[in-house]
Amino acid sequence: MTVFYSDVLGLAATPALHLLSRLAYRLTRCAWSPWKNILIRLFVWKYRVDLRLAEKTRPGDYDNFNDFFTRAMKSETRPIARSGAVVSPVDGYINAAGTLDNERLLQAKGKHYSLVELFNGDRQLADCFRNGSFITFYLSPRDYHRVHLPADGELRAMAYVPGRLLSVNPGNVRRIDKLYARNERVITVFDSAIGAIAVIFVGAIFVGSIATVWHGEVAPAGAREYRRWDYDPAVSFARGDEIGRFNMGSTVILLTQEDRISRVYSDRRVVMGERITA
Repeated sequence: MTVFYSDVLGLAATPALHLLSRLAYRLTRCAWSPWKNILIRLFVWKYRVDLRLAEKTRPGDYDNFNDFFTRAMKSETRPIARSGAVVSPVDGYINAAGTLDNERLLQAKGKHYSLVELFNGDRQLADCFRNGSFITFYLSPRDYHRVHLPADGELRAMAYVPGRLLSVNPGNVRRIDKLYARNERVITVFDSAIGAIAVIFVGAIFVGSIATVWHGEVAPAGAREYRRWDYDPAVSFARGDEIGRFNMGSTVILLTQEDRISRVYSDRRVVMGERITA
């Protein structure tokens, strides 16, 4: 495991937002039945969550609100497509997709950010995905919040990048420069049949934590400094296997290498396991 620190954008984390997110972390894990049942019922009503699709169908079945928020879905409701290069890693909305302009990714109309910024200064990793493809998925509060691997692959590396916890709602995405490269994030890199792929978990306000299945909770880290883990031997996963989850929701960015997938159209909803490329 290598550990080092770099702050590409010179942006310190905002203490107030981190404090609020830590408070949300505690409240969403409260197991007191009256509190968690009311909170779950209110959330289901407000966001029209269909619990019939979940493995646990009643608010009382959940240990706490976070258990509900990261609920597992019935397998038959999320079949994994076996054709096509990749499947959607999440339930969400594709708000941007396309080919990188050298190292530039589109955030929103008129706003871009770079691979170097996204990877916290890791030039070797940025070079790997130059001129590749990107897909940005926004997870709304009502969505399923587990993240799955979009193609068969082997885990090679993971990095934790400290940062802010700005909201990633559509308004902020259109307004705030380099939002995804400012926020706290967890970067995972896999080797696959279509080359290297990166699945990036972007944190946001009230995202109490980001966890992976092989590590457990990665963010928030006790020491807010850049950390990287390299895996040798690599850890193998099949297409559609769960790789992590948001404890409260945010954004996932999927990167592939140059000329590995066909065009993906943005501005549409997808569900985990759905074929999204040829």
